[in-house]
Amino acid sequence: MSGVTLKNAIKRYGDVEVIHGVDLEIENGEFCVFVGPSGCGKSTLLRMIAGLEDTSEGQIKIGTRDVTRADPADRSVAMVFQTYALYPHMNVEENMGFGLKMNGVAKATIREKVQKAADILQLGPYLKRKPKALSGGQRQRVAIGRAIVRGPEVFLFDEPLSNLDAELRVDMRVEIARLHKEIGATMIYVTHDQVEAMTLADKIVVLRAGKIEQIGNPMALYQDPDNKFVAGFIGSPSMNFLQGTVQDGKVSIPALNDKKIITDVTLPRDSDQVIVGVRPNHLKITRAQSPIKVDIRERLGGIAYDYLTTATGERLVVETRGDDPIQSGSTVMVDFSDSDALFFDATTENRLR
Repeated sequence: MSGVTLKNAIKRYGDVEVIHGVDLEIENGEFCVFVGPSGCGKSTLLRMIAGLEDTSEGQIKIGTRDVTRADPADRSVAMVFQTYALYPHMNVEENMGFGLKMNGVAKATIREKVQKAADILQLGPYLKRKPKALSGGQRQRVAIGRAIVRGPEVFLFDEPLSNLDAELRVDMRVEIARLHKEIGATMIYVTHDQVEAMTLADKIVVLRAGKIEQIGNPMALYQDPDNKFVAGFIGSPSMNFLQGTVQDGKVSIPALNDKKIITDVTLPRDSDQVIVGVRPNHLKITRAQSPIKVDIRERLGGIAYDYLTTATGERLVVETRGDDPIQSGSTVMVDFSDSDALFFDATTENRLR
């Protein structure tokens, strides 16, 4: 197995630059997730590593080999796509071993590799079935098995779970995590779903408009985001943002409880405006006469999400636990511990530390 290194990787389509000088180091055996909104360049970057997109400038290395101009077949990578791309006239065993067969590998070796991959993915009982006789999750496992039998240095996943229903997505997420733990391969995984990113990744790369916003392990990004974009993208539900004003080491928030005041704030300078970020699980609500109204309450068993609107028109999401009697349409007071607040520059949206 090998790591992957990108140095000043740039991708242009004509005069339009879509990947802007990406520098990235993915360690051997690491599970790295590219995450970001649609159109941010995560799939393009993955395809550049695979060799399916040309790299306009910069360098891509797999292990110690410079593969920037190498053909996809010479890169020792295997890619699992969003669509399963299985041959409908072949059974599972034939689909998984087809690539090896085309490369002239001996039948006994193919059989051995396919059986090993089938054991890892629990596909043994289905080897003689055609794709039409499989569920969506089973088909995706076959596509992953086809990648495993090739024995690549790097596995590439391009939103492999987006075609599955919610329950199957959870099951397959667990399967992929188990697969990584078992075979210890370097894996690069693209998704727009930050829940997948948080649960699977050793390292998350947050992308926006073809640039890396932040790199780090899941909890580091969740607890210590560099800017408002990362803070809002990582975490579900996303972070709440409120307008505030800094003066004399204090932050006032007009939307909350008659201008909530946060004291003992250490920020680099006073500012007319600052953005205050608070996670939904850090907000506390109590029943009271207040300008803050509960628009909708979503009950999810032991957890509920309250969607609020303040007197200033700002929206909040509050996570509560237990059987709280608060109803939609009621008014509430909202508060949080000063230590749970993060601050962002109102102009640049960068974190103020």
